[in-house]
Amino acid sequence: MSDPYLWLKWLHVMSATVLFGTGLGTALHMWLAHLRRDPRAIAVVARNVVLVDWLFTATSGVVQPLSGFGLVYLSAADPYESWLVVSYLLYAVAALCWFRVVRLQARVRDFATAAVDSKTPLPPEYHRCMRAWFWLGWPAFVSLLGVFVLMVMRPSFW
Repeated sequence: MSDPYLWLKWLHVMSATVLFGTGLGTALHMWLAHLRRDPRAIAVVARNVVLVDWLFTATSGVVQPLSGFGLVYLSAADPYESWLVVSYLLYAVAALCWFRVVRLQARVRDFATAAVDSKTPLPPEYHRCMRAWFWLGWPAFVSLLGVFVLMVMRPSFW
């Protein structure tokens, strides 16, 4: 029970689960609130989604590369194996999309809160933010799916 590699692997798998599960769950919740077109619901959901993203997604997003590099080191694997290099790139794509998505979620939250406070409809900027949010979510999602496949299959590309 004291094998550091197994404990680090457990941490890596758990943080991957939190990262993917929280990302998928918050995205679905945000999208469903958006489809209701109710600024009050959108404001509450967006506030919660931003909070959860910073608490859980960001934390697991930091744990993932740290634990991953630790696993590479402890296993004496070549950190430049092709499947690892492709994983690094896909993870970078997901992270870059996520940073932009979190900022968009905060703007959506602010637009919805302002609409509630002023009893006005959601502004056009809200809809632009949601379109960008939607389209940035896809490369992040597909990239993380790719990382999962690579972590399990470990194919050789070159």
